[in-house]
Amino acid sequence: MKTSPSVLDGLADRMGGGPGRWAWVAGGIWLFYLSQPLQSVSERQHGVVQVLGFATVILFGASYLGFFGLLRRNARAGTLPHWQRIGYLGIMLALCLLMIPTAGQTALTGLVYISAVAMMLLEVRTAVAFVLLLLVGAEVSMRLVPDWTADNSYGFAIFLGALATFGMRRALQRSIELNAARKDMAELAVQEERNRFARDLHDILGHSLTVITVKAELAGKLIAANPERAAVEVADVESLARAALADVRAAVAGYRELSLAGELVAARAALQAAEIKPDLPTTVDEVPEQTRELFAWVVREGVTNVVRHSGAKRCTIRLSATQIEVLDDGKGPTPGGGASGHGLVGLRERSTAAGASVQVGQAPGGGFRLAVKVDL
Repeated sequence: MKTSPSVLDGLADRMGGGPGRWAWVAGGIWLFYLSQPLQSVSERQHGVVQVLGFATVILFGASYLGFFGLLRRNARAGTLPHWQRIGYLGIMLALCLLMIPTAGQTALTGLVYISAVAMMLLEVRTAVAFVLLLLVGAEVSMRLVPDWTADNSYGFAIFLGALATFGMRRALQRSIELNAARKDMAELAVQEERNRFARDLHDILGHSLTVITVKAELAGKLIAANPERAAVEVADVESLARAALADVRAAVAGYRELSLAGELVAARAALQAAEIKPDLPTTVDEVPEQTRELFAWVVREGVTNVVRHSGAKRCTIRLSATQIEVLDDGKGPTPGGGASGHGLVGLRERSTAAGASVQVGQAPGGGFRLAVKVDL
């Protein structure tokens, strides 16, 4: 599977609109460490110079928070040009350098934020080289600039910040790859089912339509020369067409009438293929015969949603004489859209026709719950 050079390139598939609208709040907690350069500015500078120092530090903090807006915009646009990534880091680095005249050595704190942003924006090798350059620059400057002291805490903070961000980056990329694999498997399963049904229709209709075509051509040639023989051929065409139509109806009926036991077997295979642990019943004896087809549709729709959308690690199906539940430990229902898919609409229609009720919502402990209860 092809992986993207940076986390940004996969956020659209993984998170739709990108990080949450308030993701900057979580990231903004780390701005606490900018209190060091702010304190240095307040102690060492006065008047207009102090105001400029405060403004520079605040602008740097704003550029760091702006990174989260960049993530959201990129997730909607799909990709971010390389020159924009370099340019953004350049702006942050320039603001960090502008902090030095007023904040002194404590301005090196900004390099920690820059290293974290670089680890998310750049390809891994480029990011590592960039972080090493920042680390070396910090260590060398502390030893060369007059009145600065060799404080190893800055270099250590740059290293830890980059390492922590790299770990988060790898976790996001694994999640992106897993999500893509699940989508691929779901699409392949749908395509395979379409191909199977297409093969069935081909086998059913291939012979009948071939004979109909031959007889129709023969009837056309005999209309003028032998009308009576042509009439016989036309009657045969009508008979063959009715037989083919009956075969198609039988095939469609067989396709739509599901077996609960068969759907449980198929569900187990689909969940295992998607690396989701199945916890399924091994018998359907307690389910009345008249409700097994409806419950089979619940299994098919519920498991399909789990594989495609849930991001779950485990799926549980519970059966009783009057109720079936499909539960997962995934991300749960989407606000405003968790219960309105086309499959669930069709399931509601079947349940209403069978005198049953459908329940969808949050599962106990998190995840999604789909339940159908029959009133006996």
